[in-house]
Amino acid sequence: MNEIDKVFKALADSSRRKLLDELFMNNGQTLSELCQLLEMSRQAVTKHLMILEEANLVVVEWNGRNKLHYLNPVPINEISKRWIDKYEQSRVDALTELKLKLEEEESK
Repeated sequence: MNEIDKVFKALADSSRRKLLDELFMNNGQTLSELCQLLEMSRQAVTKHLMILEEANLVVVEWNGRNKLHYLNPVPINEISKRWIDKYEQSRVDALTELKLKLEEEESK
């Protein structure tokens, strides 16, 4: 599985997206801290974190005995540049406006 596929797989799960959101709001959390935020077992959170680490969306750093989890925004930025930013907003707005006008004409 290539790197971009790992990122999409990781982002496909709502629990993993919630973990990323939590790290965005408060970066550098331990497993125990993250477990308090989700209503699932410690093992399930660990599994989700491993998938996020494999996708390079989360990086870890040891601080003594504590394993701290940090959000790595680089893969998400790469997806944004590759899959989202290439569609210029002005073109999307023009198509949306055209669609609304056509739908309005059809309903008359």
